[in-house]
Amino acid sequence: MHRMFGTDGVRGIANKELTAELAYRLGRAGAHVLTEGTHKPKILVGMDTRISGDMLEAALVSGILSVGAEAICVGIVPTPAVSYLTRKYEADAGVVISASHNPVEYNGIKFFNNQGYKLSDELEDTIQSVIESNFEGVPLPTGDQIGRKIEEEGEAVGDYVEFAKGTIDTNLKGLKVALDCANGAAYITAVKAFKELGAEVYVINNEPDGININKNCGSTHPERLMEYVVEKGCDLGLAFDGDADRCLAVDEKGNLINGDFLMAIIGKYLKEQGKLDKDVVVVTVMSNLGLDIALNKENIGTVKTKVGDRYVLEEMVKEGYKLGGEQSGHVIMLDYNTTGDGLITGLQLSAIVKKSGKTLSDLASMMKELPQILVNAKVPNDKKNIHNEDEEISAKIRKIEERLNGCGRVLIRPSGTEPLVRVMLEGEVQSELDEMAHGLAELIEKKANI
Repeated sequence: MHRMFGTDGVRGIANKELTAELAYRLGRAGAHVLTEGTHKPKILVGMDTRISGDMLEAALVSGILSVGAEAICVGIVPTPAVSYLTRKYEADAGVVISASHNPVEYNGIKFFNNQGYKLSDELEDTIQSVIESNFEGVPLPTGDQIGRKIEEEGEAVGDYVEFAKGTIDTNLKGLKVALDCANGAAYITAVKAFKELGAEVYVINNEPDGININKNCGSTHPERLMEYVVEKGCDLGLAFDGDADRCLAVDEKGNLINGDFLMAIIGKYLKEQGKLDKDVVVVTVMSNLGLDIALNKENIGTVKTKVGDRYVLEEMVKEGYKLGGEQSGHVIMLDYNTTGDGLITGLQLSAIVKKSGKTLSDLASMMKELPQILVNAKVPNDKKNIHNEDEEISAKIRKIEERLNGCGRVLIRPSGTEPLVRVMLEGEVQSELDEMAHGLAELIEKKANI
């Protein structure tokens, strides 16, 4: 059987790939594996606004209750809220039903341990092996040993908002902030937090109907927010994704401020406050070289990981770093939460704008984004490392690097899901990059398909 868990839990088209039956099995196996040996264990369950959430929650909770665990259902909350509330309510594990930034037909089930961290590959494999063994050795309690469902919806939202507000040490009075809630899980929490902190709040895409989550809105489609910020004369805008674990910003001129710029601004601020442990920011190989250059000017180092916020988090935990993230707006601040948290990212950025007295465009000017191009080369799955093995390709890569002369880079990344390698070039002149990237991709394709 193939591996159920991807880089972010179990995902698929709801009721086709991610069925109610699978949700029940995941609830039952997950509850058993994560709470073994615990007396009357508690598992916290949250979800985003997708229409399939109710169906999957009912099935998942049935599985949890069937092994004698309690299910604390907190309703519609952001993924990072589940991470925080699992710790606050001293639950034995947390589960979120969400497919993040994906379209409405998808959904997902993701587990957290009792510290609010995503599970290791080993634990996920253990959950899968319990399912594949047809639940051998998993108890089926009866009578008063069956689990109960406890609903904590209102209180949970309030607790998370109070926690998020407490991560900044200023109010936001005098700031005009536009929020794009992606018709997703941030639609209550983000608006509540910013209003309670005194900001003048303008909101779009905060009327979820079960089917409009991420639809032409939020962090994957920030175009409307970019116009809206200028129309309303706001100081900044914030775009969340469906489960609000990522956040992108828009400056007062309507320019998009991606995760690289956010890490530059927040990293510089934390260093000035003496709060950036080891003066390092953890980024992925896809972060723009401009981020390295900007942080280097501030005497801040970068450590690079594979693409995926879980790899960023693993490196941060292992080495004790406090700030990391991705260009897509997953920003992890380990002083506050154990996962990317869009609301905390937005609050931190807003507080920096307020306290500095500078515009967001001025703060973002510390970084210059280098031109970047990405070209796909079609290669057989068994030839995805040909760029390391073929001398002609290696020679061409060296030649390109010489041409870039230390002001750019070549990155070749095999796709994990398709018969492709992605050829990414960064440098100073877009037209030169286009020519070099397409030439390299054509050579790789040609040599790999002989």
